[in-house]
Amino acid sequence: MTRYSRLFLAAAPLILTGSLWAQASIPEIPYDSAPNLLKLPEHIHMGEAVGVATNSKGHIFVYTRTGSTNATLGGSRIFTHGGARLLEFAPTGNFVREIGQGAYGLMFAHTVRVDPQDNIWIVDEGSNMIIKFNPEGRVVMTMGRKPESVPVPEPEARRGASGAGVAGDIFNRPTDVAWDAAGNIFVSDGYGNSRVAKFDKNGKFLKTWGSRGTAPGQFNTPHSIATDAQGNVYVGDRGNKRLQVFDNNGTFKTEFLNVGAPWAVCITPGPHQYLYSSNSNGTGNMENGEIYKMELDGRILGKFGTAGKLMKEFGSIHEIDCRNANEIYVGEITNWRVQRLSLHPNQAK
Repeated sequence: MTRYSRLFLAAAPLILTGSLWAQASIPEIPYDSAPNLLKLPEHIHMGEAVGVATNSKGHIFVYTRTGSTNATLGGSRIFTHGGARLLEFAPTGNFVREIGQGAYGLMFAHTVRVDPQDNIWIVDEGSNMIIKFNPEGRVVMTMGRKPESVPVPEPEARRGASGAGVAGDIFNRPTDVAWDAAGNIFVSDGYGNSRVAKFDKNGKFLKTWGSRGTAPGQFNTPHSIATDAQGNVYVGDRGNKRLQVFDNNGTFKTEFLNVGAPWAVCITPGPHQYLYSSNSNGTGNMENGEIYKMELDGRILGKFGTAGKLMKEFGSIHEIDCRNANEIYVGEITNWRVQRLSLHPNQAK
């Protein structure tokens, strides 16, 4: 074997790894956006559209940050609503109803997800709660707890229950929720605890992993979370500008460093799953904004979009719904809107 051959074989693994992380040319995927998608009643206004999800019937759920609302009862003004609203729309965009109006845990919206049984889950950063609504809109499970107005010591039995100094069911500004095929629940407990917590389908705490840092398995704001059909867990590690992949028990598998700051991640259903990741790169930063379409091994198939305020431009995408691989919904912070995007991957350039 020549010296050149030995050098080539030694470098081959690096070349293969680099091909997944830094592709020379990424195709642009053409797409369209549906104008005037959501029809709001006169008394409801869209705030920061931080959460968007669809159910099996095509209904659209939006979890939005809004101001408080007042109503009149018996001639007196009364406070009726906090700063977050969960809204449902028909596939046509017509308003259907508001869910959870006045509920205790709706304070500062972060995400909304719909599980395979069409239950609606909201993650509320302000109340430190995850709330599960059934398809009829009734609360059927809560996880976490709204903070007390004054500090109250946790019972000794709950402190450090996770083995990492953080009680398993005490969240600190959680960001997202996902499920595996068995119904196990995964929560990205993002801003305060920098971890992922795993629960069974009934909400019983199982385990947690992660801490603040830059090493594999550590996080700097785990901002979004999704699972694939094999139960692997994908975490948008926003502050570290990477996607991390774990097995179902939290063992680190790999990371993708080629998609900027992943504010929102989504994995499509179906026999061939795709991964979408949004590079919002910071609220108010208008230099990025593209969405990447990827294979689950990290290979980028294409990208689309840019930052801006016009149709087909994005203002800090905070959540992606990709129930249909070529028709996705995005919720935007700075543009206060939801867009439905129709992708044309066969026309990618």
